[in-house]
Amino acid sequence: MKNNKTNLNKVAEKYLYDHIPITRHLGVSVTCYDGQSINLSAPLSPNINHQGTVFGGSLVTVAILAGWTILHLKLMSANLNCRLVIQKSMMDFKKPVLSDFNTKCVFPDQDEWSKFINTLTQKGKARMNLVSEIYDGSNLAGKHTGTYVAVMNKE
Repeated sequence: MKNNKTNLNKVAEKYLYDHIPITRHLGVSVTCYDGQSINLSAPLSPNINHQGTVFGGSLVTVAILAGWTILHLKLMSANLNCRLVIQKSMMDFKKPVLSDFNTKCVFPDQDEWSKFINTLTQKGKARMNLVSEIYDGSNLAGKHTGTYVAVMNKE
């Protein structure tokens, strides 16, 4: 089972590198995806600012990516061909990030996913709010809330 998870992490990472090129420049890695949560990590060096901390724009980008990637993977596993965008983004910076960092996004419960899928298949569009937390080591450094919109592609 571990190899399947590792392979899925690499597939997701390659997709991000190929379709969202900034992810490669930021050094984003998909470190864990288990179907219910995703962890992304990024190093300090390509994201450093003039204060020696991680640039706020990098933190927001990686947090958005965590929500976007988990929803993208869930839609793929449901065999739904959609365009996925972020509609609304709000970041709460709690403390400066001084080192390599990681972001975790936990997917909502099955009821919320079912409502999302029903709306998407019936109306061709659905929205979901996802929260990503940014950690500097084990310390919570920020929290991002994003509204993601999936639109069914016309076949």
